[in-house]
Amino acid sequence: MRVAFYTLGCKVNQYETQALEQLFAGRGHTLVPFEGEADVYIINSCTVTAVSDKKSRQVVRQARKRARSAVVALCGCYPQTHPGDVAGLPVDIVAGTGDRVKFVELVEQAWAERREKITALDDAMKRRVFEPLPAGGLEGRTRAMLKVEDGCVNFCTYCIIPYARGPVRSLPLHDAAAQAAKLAEEGYRELVLTGIEISSWGRDLKDGTSLIDLVEAVCAAAPECRVRLGSLEPRTVTEEFCRRAAKLDNLCPHFHLSMQSGCDATLRRMNRKYDTARFFESVCLLREHFQSPAITTDMIVGFPGETEAEFVQSLDFIRRCAFAAMHIFPYSKRPGTPAAAMPDQVLNAVKEERARLAAEIAAGMENDYLSQFPGQREEILFEEEREGLWRGHTTRYCEVRVSSGEDLHNRLRQVSVTGVGDGFLEGEILNLGNG
Repeated sequence: MRVAFYTLGCKVNQYETQALEQLFAGRGHTLVPFEGEADVYIINSCTVTAVSDKKSRQVVRQARKRARSAVVALCGCYPQTHPGDVAGLPVDIVAGTGDRVKFVELVEQAWAERREKITALDDAMKRRVFEPLPAGGLEGRTRAMLKVEDGCVNFCTYCIIPYARGPVRSLPLHDAAAQAAKLAEEGYRELVLTGIEISSWGRDLKDGTSLIDLVEAVCAAAPECRVRLGSLEPRTVTEEFCRRAAKLDNLCPHFHLSMQSGCDATLRRMNRKYDTARFFESVCLLREHFQSPAITTDMIVGFPGETEAEFVQSLDFIRRCAFAAMHIFPYSKRPGTPAAAMPDQVLNAVKEERARLAAEIAAGMENDYLSQFPGQREEILFEEEREGLWRGHTTRYCEVRVSSGEDLHNRLRQVSVTGVGDGFLEGEILNLGNG
């Protein structure tokens, strides 16, 4: 079969798509672009917002229109949480977020037998075992994703993902280390530890291990690879975590701390498990133990009940944290979550204006952070060439662009940083040796 994928959503979805790609390829099938002709079109969906749901439906209809005789399969978080909404879609297979090996078999079955629609959905809340999948990167990528955790029990009032993914399940430490070593052998230069909520890694194993134990094991198993962490909850960043992490030479000093709001009243309505004081403690600990760490975050503006005064508190807080980069999101109502039914919903125009103001501050902080690097020497992992410039990232995930006639894909090079562009660094290659 010729199999094509379309992936929406987070890094976990990207990881699971590449795992499915490996599973299909390993069974003799051919991977083809989604925009072309295929025998099977697979849409790996997201349901973080109602907009995500709409996009998933649109892609399904596009695939069906493109090839009436092809098998169209919808999997991921959207059908897992909204099976009734997808019942009328023109798909041959509906599956959720579990048992991906069985999903591959169902696709093969649908292609061979052309029978009525297949629905394969379980109760995510009853899952207790981590599903091992092959680690790796999407085709052409320089960094590999290593999924070490699934599930979440935080139940933030704006989020439906716990119902899509179920409780916390962890990849055992020795399995994670073995996968990391294998990825290094395959030539990847950077590994990204990902999961729905990696800060909770190990809580289900009940053997006393925590995320820092996993990080140490992965770094030791792949010493020549950069190791980058996915999004962290502030509670993860303790004195012990920072002390041990700072000793790991190949751990990237880039930490994405999940913030969402810089106002304590808003955080309480979100059912977040920290306040701004604890969040700022994490920021200070990271800066104490790492040299110029890149601390990045997410921020939701216009959450239900957010007053102008609360928004101003959030702006003051992000200035205090001085983030290296931020993702700013206007609150999007997710039907089925407590926040969707909260009073004092903020007008869209107000949300958009608050997002604009926050983004202006974020852009200024990013420029301030990047401004420290001109004149310094940085090691860059190059990924792609666009518009005549090779682009890659530092260990702190700062994008660097250089001019080079050499093919730099998946190569590490020493670069002299010469200037700051709009959200990126400019540089010149210093070392053209093997990388």
